Amino acid sequence: MNFSCGRMFKKTLLVLAMCCAYLGAMSSAMAVDVVVIVNPANTATIDEEQIAKIFLGQTKTFSNGTEATPIDQKEGPVREEFGNRLLKKNPSQLKAQWARQIFTGGAKPPKELTSDEEILKFVASTPGAIAYIEASKVNKTVKVLKH
Repeated sequence: MNFSCGRMFKKTLLVLAMCCAYLGAMSSAMAVDVVVIVNPANTATIDEEQIAKIFLGQTKTFSNGTEATPIDQKEGPVREEFGNRLLKKNPSQLKAQWARQIFTGGAKPPKELTSDEEILKFVASTPGAIAYIEASKVNKTVKVLKH
């Protein structure tokens, strides 16, 4: 009896491990492909560090001195992927950071737009705009900085 319980326990652990591996593979396969975009007239050199500083309210300008206007997506998979990958913060960490900055009179969070189409129009018509959208939605009206 004791031998069969040990076997059953091992089988259960194996099934759990396989499920975890499957879910991990599925979640990474389902990750949204996000790109950072700017107005095509923007000539500044912009790296990941500067993108993060702009979206975290740590700088208000691009490397060439032009004022940056960051635009956030509404909450969802695109915003979450951008935060996790480029800002290295999950949604609750970002909310907490902005709450602290607002409370202390620091920077304000980026303006939030509700759709990729709305963001594309804003970035195309605003010289200092910087935003992120799902890669499949990019068109010729904007310049892609980062995949």
